[in-house]
Amino acid sequence: MENQVTLEKKGNVAIITLNRPRAANALSLQMLQELNHYFQDLSFDDSVRTLILTGAGDKVFCAGADLKERAGMDPVQVKKTVALIRKTVEAVEKLPQPVIAAMNGSALGGGLELALACDIRVAAEDGKYGLPETSLAIIPGAGGTQRLPRLIGAEKAKELIFTSKKISGREAEQIGLVSCSAQSAEVLSVAQEIAGKIAENGPVALKQAKKAVNAGLETDLNTGLTLEEKCYEVIIPTEDRLEGLKAFKEKRKPQYSGK
Repeated sequence: MENQVTLEKKGNVAIITLNRPRAANALSLQMLQELNHYFQDLSFDDSVRTLILTGAGDKVFCAGADLKERAGMDPVQVKKTVALIRKTVEAVEKLPQPVIAAMNGSALGGGLELALACDIRVAAEDGKYGLPETSLAIIPGAGGTQRLPRLIGAEKAKELIFTSKKISGREAEQIGLVSCSAQSAEVLSVAQEIAGKIAENGPVALKQAKKAVNAGLETDLNTGLTLEEKCYEVIIPTEDRLEGLKAFKEKRKPQYSGK
């Protein structure tokens, strides 16, 4: 059976590719299982400092759930599949390393929900992005109703969800849904440039910064500041912190080991 997900490592950057271009990189059961396998392994891989999640082809990042596959499921199977999609999206969010979604094309439904769980998103300028589930008489079931409002505000998120509206990558950038947009052929290289800059920094610091931001967003400011303090305390005894200070003093590029 041909793999539906591929993994490539370039230095300290891992690139995970959804590899079903003829099926719009839709989230089949096999793809979801393969993604979870990779995420599990990468969460413990200290050699990887940042990840890029992208799709094969130049038109679609991910079309969401595989509706052809779902059409043959009974209600119990549908529940299990939705739960697996939710688990996969949550696995992305829980990865300790920063994750970049290089959306080489359109991302709809579960495809956009997958990208929403990433830390940084790069969109294709002419791609289409949205959560059109209500047009199918369902709702976003993998975190879209929760992550989208937190990212772009409740009113704009409600408009997109209630109307099933699809917006371009350019508009997605304007409303803060993505960090930046580029021509489809350039999306991965833009993501790699961002990943390269991230990978130069202290690995322990990156993980603690992500933890502080994500956890802090779910609570009040005072609690968030306490969380930040705890995350900072993790960094103090590391060799990397001392290497950073030494490199700054010696006016050279630091060599971080992740220790």
